[in-house]
Amino acid sequence: MKKLFLLLLTAFLFIGCSSEDENIYDYIGTWSGKYEGSEKGTWYIVVASDGKVTGTMHSDDTNENYNISGHLDTSGSLNAVIGLPSDGEFTGTLTVEEDDEKGSGTWRNSVPTPDRSGSWTGVKE
Repeated sequence: MKKLFLLLLTAFLFIGCSSEDENIYDYIGTWSGKYEGSEKGTWYIVVASDGKVTGTMHSDDTNENYNISGHLDTSGSLNAVIGLPSDGEFTGTLTVEEDDEKGSGTWRNSVPTPDRSGSWTGVKE
């Protein structure tokens, strides 16, 4: 009986725990920061439990808002597009370490012309 219990417990541990769920959990929530380059402004995104990312960029230069949508993988790699349909990209890496939750990357937007691009940084709220 004891062996059967241990066998069932081990099986439930393997079935019930997904490394993707455990890894993505630390990233879930709201992230925000600033972007700069050929245009500057602020951005925020929300990371959902399935890795889906949604948010906006607000340009200080043009007073425009741009949608951000994409996906974050379990290693913290962010791949998102700006606008719908895609007018650009918002890519980078989010890191979650003991007391240091930050992100950085690059952005590019082709609407309105001419193309604009630069870098972004931010933190988890």
